[in-house]
Amino acid sequence: MSDKNIFTSDISRRDVLKTGAKAGVVGASLVSAPFIISSSANAYTNDPGDAATVKLGFNVPQSGPYADEGADELRAFKLAVQHINGTGKDNGMLPTMKPISLKGNGINGKKVEFVTGDTQTKSDAARASAKSMIEKDGVVMVSGGSSSGVAIAVQGLCQEAGVIFMAGLTHSNDTTGKDKKANGFRHFFNAYMSGAALAPVLEKNYGKERNAYHLTADYTWGYTQEASIKKFTEDLGWNTVNAVKTPLAATDFSEYIAPVLNSGADVLVLNHYGGNMINSLTNAVQFGLRDKMINGKKFEIIVPLYSRLMAQGAGANVKGIYGSTNWHWSLQDEGSKAFVKSFGQEYGFPPSQAAHTCYVQTLLYADACQRAGTFNPCGVAEALEGHKFDGMGNGPTEYRAEDHQCFKDVLVVRGKENPSSEFDLLEVVEVTPRAQVEYAVDNEFFAGGELGQCNAG
Repeated sequence: MSDKNIFTSDISRRDVLKTGAKAGVVGASLVSAPFIISSSANAYTNDPGDAATVKLGFNVPQSGPYADEGADELRAFKLAVQHINGTGKDNGMLPTMKPISLKGNGINGKKVEFVTGDTQTKSDAARASAKSMIEKDGVVMVSGGSSSGVAIAVQGLCQEAGVIFMAGLTHSNDTTGKDKKANGFRHFFNAYMSGAALAPVLEKNYGKERNAYHLTADYTWGYTQEASIKKFTEDLGWNTVNAVKTPLAATDFSEYIAPVLNSGADVLVLNHYGGNMINSLTNAVQFGLRDKMINGKKFEIIVPLYSRLMAQGAGANVKGIYGSTNWHWSLQDEGSKAFVKSFGQEYGFPPSQAAHTCYVQTLLYADACQRAGTFNPCGVAEALEGHKFDGMGNGPTEYRAEDHQCFKDVLVVRGKENPSSEFDLLEVVEVTPRAQVEYAVDNEFFAGGELGQCNAG
């Protein structure tokens, strides 16, 4: 039986590293104690010293509109820790990850422990949770997300505090654009990449003469997603009729859907994610948009950023709707199959893209610590910058040193017309090569802000 069927101080970074495994301090700490383990120039934030364990912080939305994504992220984080420590039912992606220094016995001779927090899908709550993890729990790395607003806020805090931030699900261009930080790294793709991947598929299926109406989540991800899709569709010849911001806390989108009917638009672009997308798509179908003929064309809906969890929540409403995704559980490369099998054995259903990226980020962090021989954030950052890897579900991938963005292939997906199970709701219709979605560091969509220097505490 196939795996698919089992589910029905101003010191430069390099100067710091020369001082050895416990390198010098770079930048200013967020607070004094307990971040600084000693006043010595060789200290770094939450140095585990001779302790038998090291602690990581997993900060996810356990409440709010992205709570389903957060629950799956937390499952993946726990599985990653099992595999790093060698206590899982199998070894997950460790056998497929290339290159790899991890041995399945912890990191640098220490077993991994973790603490969790609830971001509530709110930036202030997420910062408070991450701050507690760093100050009270002594974590050396924070990971998680789902809202880009949350990710950017926590990434900034980790930069100030002197710990590494391994972004979870964050799709805003700003995360590795104007808000990029030297202590932050993103494996997930971004809004610009979604636009670049989707545009050729939309042209092929819907043509060059379309009138689009955007509904956009009112925060950083929504803004950059809208701008990216507008750029690539307008380059095709599409006309943007209107673009309306919607509150992240909204659950009923009827008042935003109704004006679409008389706008002259023949395409609705839902720049929504998680529960927002489920609710707005449901409302759009209830208003009969998918049955309309406008301008002599069948009315279409586009969801630029998809996930299996969203498709599951929206049910039959996703049939035939195009979008993009970072990863999908149906992929048949060895890394994806290993992760799907491991996650399925543990939880009884396939992982989401949110689970995948959080699992991968945790292994990549652990491996970087092992390669660097330290938990010092500047040593870890040095090991991650420019790191090229494979065998983790996205093909050959690279953390670009200049902005800490991963570059890899991007998937275009479509809601399945005849799903075989409650999980088999999306089909991959295009694997967009990295070359098509890659951009220059100084691209206007990513302008502003400086990566800066690593901060060790």
